[in-house]
Amino acid sequence: QVQLVESGGGSVQVGGSLRLSCAASTYIGSGYCMAWFRQVPGEEREGVAGIADDFSTNYADSVTGRFTISKDNAKNTVYLQMNNLKPEDTAMYYCVSEYGTCPSWVDEYDYWGQGTQVTVSA
Repeated sequence: QVQLVESGGGSVQVGGSLRLSCAASTYIGSGYCMAWFRQVPGEEREGVAGIADDFSTNYADSVTGRFTISKDNAKNTVYLQMNNLKPEDTAMYYCVSEYGTCPSWVDEYDYWGQGTQVTVSA
């Protein structure tokens, strides 16, 4: 079982930046997909960004050009750099992981962090 712990959330004004971190309890460079999802209360979780074992990445259309996912395998840590934040980015952000390629469906991820809240105010 993989444990994931997110950090770095907080409150920021429109146009600001935040850097989220996710510390994993396993060596993520051994074939894991790492990704970020977010959820607004009352709405479904949506994928934000993912990074595969080979460092290939994918992003939701809504964050492309503003968010960057990266990882440091040696530190077992994945990051989400969020720039030019908008109010619609407000959500609970979850670090997720799955062994293998990055799934597109939320129920395909076996491991979830506890979440970190991001609030963007206008």
